[in-house]
Amino acid sequence: VQLQASGGGSVQAGGSLRLSCAASGSILRINVMAWYRQAPGKERELAARITSGGTTQYADSVKGRFTISRDNAKNTVYLQMNSLKSEDTAVYYCFVGSWQIGSPSLRNYWGQGTQVTVSS
Repeated sequence: VQLQASGGGSVQAGGSLRLSCAASGSILRINVMAWYRQAPGKERELAARITSGGTTQYADSVKGRFTISRDNAKNTVYLQMNSLKSEDTAVYYCFVGSWQIGSPSLRNYWGQGTQVTVSS
């Protein structure tokens, strides 16, 4: 399974960005899709996740500003980020838990990361 993320960039505080991450390969079914982020000098942390049933979870720091969604037909997860703050600056990684065709195991996959920079 390969993950291709896009949509990062630079924006001023208060602006918006939309991240996308498309999964491809021998996918049987995708379970959880998520976005993690890692700021300079900090550990990677969960920003938002969404289950196959559409249940969402957000970090307290992004609640009310970020919205995660998924298109199961396209195996794609999105992260709409509004009212961005300088502390949102980080590399954002998409994450997918998926079953592959021909394998009984649920496996985890990570995208390559996309930089989001918010200037104040």
